[in-house]
Amino acid sequence: MANSLNVAASAMNAQMLRLNTVASNMANADTVAGSEAEAYRSRQPVFSTVLDQQRDVVGVAVTGVVESDAPVTKRYEPGHPQADGDGYIYSSNVNTMEEMANMMSASRSYQNNAEVFSTTKTLMLRALQLGQQ
Repeated sequence: MANSLNVAASAMNAQMLRLNTVASNMANADTVAGSEAEAYRSRQPVFSTVLDQQRDVVGVAVTGVVESDAPVTKRYEPGHPQADGDGYIYSSNVNTMEEMANMMSASRSYQNNAEVFSTTKTLMLRALQLGQQ
């Protein structure tokens, strides 16, 4: 049962990172830059399963955070203070609808793992109580 606690706890940590990444993406959704290279790009965490010697699942690990390769939006606004020499500004490639769906999915995954953690803890306590009788 301790393995279940480790899996749930590591999954909760992973989903918390996912929620923080979504929050960062949403905060930068309307930012602009003076060049394509400086424009904010959406980020997504990459998860992997952690296994032990016997192929039992031990938990979830974050293996990195990747930037989206979707193109940024180029707009002609010569009066903008961040416009480049040709009068263009570059908006982030964050899709707010996708980010909202990602946030809801991460939130539910976190809640589900919290429930698994709580249920496992309750079962362990009841097993200990049976051993005392």
